[in-house]
Order: sequence, then C-alpha cells, then structure tokens
Amino acid sequence: MNTVKRVITSVLLAVVWTGVAAQFVKGNEAVKSKADGTKSVDTPPTVGALLAKPCPAANPGCSGGGWKMVETREGLMECTEVYARPSTCRASTYGSEKRSRVWVVKTGSEWKQCPYPDLAKGCVSIKSLPTPAVQ
Repeated sequence: MNTVKRVITSVLLAVVWTGVAAQFVKGNEAVKSKADGTKSVDTPPTVGALLAKPCPAANPGCSGGGWKMVETREGLMECTEVYARPSTCRASTYGSEKRSRVWVVKTGSEWKQCPYPDLAKGCVSIKSLPTPAVQ
C-alpha cells in the first residue's frame, strides 16, 4: 500500500513540476514554432527606445517595478527590463519563489505587460506603467 502511495505522489509531483517548468503565456505571438520543431522568439525592439544603462539581473536592487517575465531563446527568463538585453536577465524562479512579476507578451504588432500569464487580465502597453502581481 505504501508503494502505491509513493508512486501516485511521485506522478503527481512530476505533473505539477512539468506545469511549473513549462509556464508560458498562451497567445504570446513572440514565440513561434517552426515546421522543423524549433522555435523562434522575438523580444521587444530597442530601436527608438530610450534606454538607460543596463541594470544587471545579478544586482538585487534592479527589479524595482517587479521582474519582467520574458520568453527568450533560452526559455522563460526574469529580466530587469522588457528588452531582455544581455546581463539583464536570469533564469526564471516562477513556481519556486514568490516575487513581484509582470509578463511581457506580443499580440499582433503590439508589445504588452500583463500582471498575470494571461492576455485577458489587465495587460497594458510596454510604454505604460504596469501593475505587477506577486506570484
């Protein structure tokens, strides 16, 4: 009986962990699957943006307005800015640590920030001030 309980617990934990590790925003047009099985990922363009000096993700004071959750070629990352420039992102802790977060997504030709990984819940332009949510 204990063996059955352990097997069931292991399976449930694996399902939960897979869901956490595979977190994404459904409908995010920045991520496209190609016919060969690879994916292409866009990040917000820096052309025409007024950019300050990059604030490294390793600096704990750099996430002032909440971590920006951005899909990159390396996967889901926590970034100090929506542009995901080199050194401004780190591996995602979503699902293992609660932090103030906003999700950076693309719908059509517009880039938005959403308080949750859901396009239907309060998304605003990346040029607006977002409302991060602790998740």
